[in-house]
Amino acid sequence: MQNVLELGNIDSQRDWGHSKDYVKAMHLIVNYKYSEDFVVATGATKSVRELCYYVFTKLEMKYEDHIIFVDKFKRPDELKYLKGDCSKIKEILKWEPEYTFETLVGEMIDYWLNIYKNESTSR
Repeated sequence: MQNVLELGNIDSQRDWGHSKDYVKAMHLIVNYKYSEDFVVATGATKSVRELCYYVFTKLEMKYEDHIIFVDKFKRPDELKYLKGDCSKIKEILKWEPEYTFETLVGEMIDYWLNIYKNESTSR
């Protein structure tokens, strides 16, 4: 538990996905009757800034009050936008991610809140 979170570029866009969805996709791929290449992704992007906003809002905090920008966390060759094209796996294997960005992040928030709650009650 800290008061400050040090970050680099929070405007980079990423395709955030849940491991449970990706494992289901891998299962479909390895069991497909043909050898094919598939991109497993959500097909949607959110920025690190949006992630911070969502998490801090859920915790009833303002991310601007707790984030500082540190150059050492900026990547020299930053890819500003990463989004996977998952249309092939959706079409051929009928795979769809079940988790949204919000449910993925919400699950992580709930997990850690539960951990901290249990730690504080066991003292």
